[in-house]
Amino acid sequence: MATILGATVAFSPTDEWLESHVSDDSSLSCFKAISDLVSSSQVFGIELDTNRAAGVVRQLQLMLEKNKVVNLTSITEPHDALVLHSLDSLLFLPIIEEITDISPDLEILDMGTGGGFPGIPLACCLDARVTLLDSVGKKVKACQEFVDALELSNQVICVHDRLEDYARDTRNRNRYDVIVARAVASLDVLIEYATPLLAKGGCLVLSKGFPSEEEFDHANKASQICGLKRVFHEQAELPDDFGHREFFVYKKFAPSRVKLPRKTGEARKNPLYLR
Repeated sequence: MATILGATVAFSPTDEWLESHVSDDSSLSCFKAISDLVSSSQVFGIELDTNRAAGVVRQLQLMLEKNKVVNLTSITEPHDALVLHSLDSLLFLPIIEEITDISPDLEILDMGTGGGFPGIPLACCLDARVTLLDSVGKKVKACQEFVDALELSNQVICVHDRLEDYARDTRNRNRYDVIVARAVASLDVLIEYATPLLAKGGCLVLSKGFPSEEEFDHANKASQICGLKRVFHEQAELPDDFGHREFFVYKKFAPSRVKLPRKTGEARKNPLYLR
């Protein structure tokens, strides 16, 4: 099923920008990057138009430039970053479309956003509200610069906070329809972090590389304790042998059997699967 994108992006590429390079030490032009991103997305059933692709490429360009002074990524070659950051983020789109109804009222949280992935590419392509959350202030400040440059500030908010502390604010509890994260922690830890922030019936969408059977088992135990159930598991191969991805969707069906959030650091130090 093709992903139908509904947002109107504010960023409008000029001819001068299209002819510029994604980074000043690369021969990859923005025009070529857009073309590559559109064609690669089509392989996964994502119909990405030029303006939305331009917004995603512009974020990548901004991120690579900012990365020279703030450590946002170890992937600095533009073509590699286009696949491993931008396309990798867009792979969330068909899954989100399948599990929920896209609307301007949809609330999406990107846990551990880093350089703005996958949250900013999703905001470029979806008519929904997106929160970018990270515990590193320099990364959040950089993301705010990207959001402002892309004129997405009416749709995206950037928050500097720890996940446990953010969940202690009653305004954020049971708030989000969709929570996304790439491989920022083990599955069981991400499930625990997301649970108090997810609305009932909301979904947690996680992307991993090659999770072990042990990690599967730990996640299953944690999800049962947290009132979540795995409802979706899909695999994908990135182009040009860039790697394997597995996507997991956990849906919130019932209240957690333990009080969440726990103290900061407890999810990693004393994981729920040991209970």
